[in-house]
Amino acid sequence: MAAPGLRPGLGRLFEMPAALGRVRRAYGTSQAFAEVLRLPKKQLTKLVFPLQELERHLVPDSKHEFHLKIFDPSLEDIARAESIFTATAQNRIEYLSSAERLDHAPALPRPEVCFIGRSNVGKSSLIKALFSLAPDVEVRVSKKPGHTKKMNFFKVGKYFTLVDMPGYGYRAPEDFVDMVETYLKERKNLMRTFLLVDSVVGIQKTDNIAVEMCEEFALPYVMVLTKIDKSSKGHLLKQVLQIQKFVDTKTQGCFPQLFPVRIAFWISLESCVKVSASRNLCTKLLAQGVPVPF
Repeated sequence: MAAPGLRPGLGRLFEMPAALGRVRRAYGTSQAFAEVLRLPKKQLTKLVFPLQELERHLVPDSKHEFHLKIFDPSLEDIARAESIFTATAQNRIEYLSSAERLDHAPALPRPEVCFIGRSNVGKSSLIKALFSLAPDVEVRVSKKPGHTKKMNFFKVGKYFTLVDMPGYGYRAPEDFVDMVETYLKERKNLMRTFLLVDSVVGIQKTDNIAVEMCEEFALPYVMVLTKIDKSSKGHLLKQVLQIQKFVDTKTQGCFPQLFPVRIAFWISLESCVKVSASRNLCTKLLAQGVPVPF
């Protein structure tokens, strides 16, 4: 698909201040996010649409290899996503419970999304960033791979439950395959799976196992590329093209567009955009199968 389809979406991010005012009044958009939208166009493009930034370095004949038109968030979309992940008295966001086996998991009425990936791929860091507007929610992050040993369930208001799965690969729980495979196969309210892949090393053998499970159980899933700030632009572009080819030729249930992310925990305008884009990714894609307010 041609990249120009993204440009109208990008243009919406530079709408008149009056439009920004409407969004802030309707969804309570943070002051930090409002300031982000005033960044220079080149910087904002790089932060909000990193794939579009990479696309500039492709030769014209290769640009069709990027699927950039499918996910095209507007300013209003991002504001809605931010409001869904903002904890209030009416929108409770909280840790619910942990489980080592599916029969120990809480029976919940809400739709679920789960995050899976190799040990140390940045899964817990991304979830921590998603919950940055819910300060009472504790998501433990460790530099030691394999820190998450159980399935952790988090309530996101009345909308859905987010499940942080143990990492596979190094220091994975001994019963990882049984735990995760059973959950993916039998959890009836699982609506979407986010499969995190380290963009520095690309798809590994253990990632293939996760892909095979999603494909075997006909699960809709999304491939999220982490650590995009850890590689040179040339190496990242090479990895993105290889992973995109894998998605196009080896998968059926994977969302066609890739989603590169980087996580920053310091308070800054830059991290606000990154986190908002990640929240929008989660809620926008979830909206295809879950009743969230889009």
